Amino acid sequence: MLMVKRMATKKKEETDIDIFQSNLVPKHQILSGDEKAELMKSLNVSPKQFPRIKEDDPVVKILQGKKGDVIKITRNSLVAEEYNYYRVVA
Repeated sequence: MLMVKRMATKKKEETDIDIFQSNLVPKHQILSGDEKAELMKSLNVSPKQFPRIKEDDPVVKILQGKKGDVIKITRNSLVAEEYNYYRVVA
């Protein structure tokens, strides 16, 4: 009888993979307090009006974001070349 030994494989941790190396993940950055206040004032909105991103999202974990932070996402576009999208950590 042939016995097959199961090899234990190490499960990759989220920190082992650099998701920002993928061209499918746009640039993310957390806005400073001043940048956040300026954005809210210029758009005349409150943080509750932004789309949310969960605190356990891999990008938020890597950036060490916390609840209430506003994340600026810079996306590429064929029409506008680049545009900014904002999400609040919830």
